[in-house]
Amino acid sequence: MESAIGLIISLAFAIFLYIDAPKHHKSRWLWAILGFIFGPIALGIYFIKTGRKVAGWIITILAILFYVVIIIVIVFAIALMANGFS
Repeated sequence: MESAIGLIISLAFAIFLYIDAPKHHKSRWLWAILGFIFGPIALGIYFIKTGRKVAGWIITILAILFYVVIIIVIVFAIALMANGFS
């Protein structure tokens, strides 16, 4: 179920970038592929490149912070499993 939600969100990013990129004279296929693979980071960078800098920086910073928190939680969980919970 969670992977289906992630796939739907990635497809939504890709479709938005595919439709919006030609309006700003950008390659629609390039931005759609980047949006599908990298998600919100690609969307934030796209907004920065197309002049919507405030929204772009907010999205990019929040996405990077989210990924850093996820990595820290995973490392912490692995450390707990390796050393035991006691």
